[in-house]
Amino acid sequence: MSPPVIYGPAISTYVRTVRLVCEEKGSPYELVEVDIIQGGNKTPEHLARHPFGRVPAFEHDGFALYETSAITRYLDAVLPGQALTPADPKGTARMQQAIAIVDSYAYGAMISAIVMQRVVMPLVGGAADEAVVAAALPTAELSLDALEALIDGHTWLAGDALSLADLHLAPVMAYFAGTPEGHQLLPRRPRLTGWWKLISTRPSMAKTQPQLG
Repeated sequence: MSPPVIYGPAISTYVRTVRLVCEEKGSPYELVEVDIIQGGNKTPEHLARHPFGRVPAFEHDGFALYETSAITRYLDAVLPGQALTPADPKGTARMQQAIAIVDSYAYGAMISAIVMQRVVMPLVGGAADEAVVAAALPTAELSLDALEALIDGHTWLAGDALSLADLHLAPVMAYFAGTPEGHQLLPRRPRLTGWWKLISTRPSMAKTQPQLG
């Protein structure tokens, strides 16, 4: 079996999620950088892998796939090592619920709006648009509250074992926690703060740390 190939930039949260799964499963993989800043995701070569021009795209033993949740579920099923999907239906449902919260609500507010304004704009010589940040804050807070509620009585988002949900959220939180809004909002949610302290120290997080700037 050949190593999985992940197409996308190391700075992408979704690319990092796929890498985290490989790291947690103890599987080698190849990362093929796609420069989305320079339009590498819009080339005919990349569009053949992902018709919507997004990242990551993925290939394994001739099997091509895109969409992060599909890729991570596939990897968990075919790679040896620690299972990252709960064995019980309720745990699996919670895992999918947490992933959907990240995809549908948290990512747009926390990454596309707040991190983009606080981190990316200064890197490219711009200034943060405070109106964009302010507009995103209610959804960011609601997302944090929803994720905080999922951890109630458990160690991880979907129960007492690490799951794909945790690896889906971790790259988002890694960026958001470094913003002024993250510094302010995260400590107000003690269960999520404890979760972040736990997952942020895992070796897989250190091995996939992106370099910005």
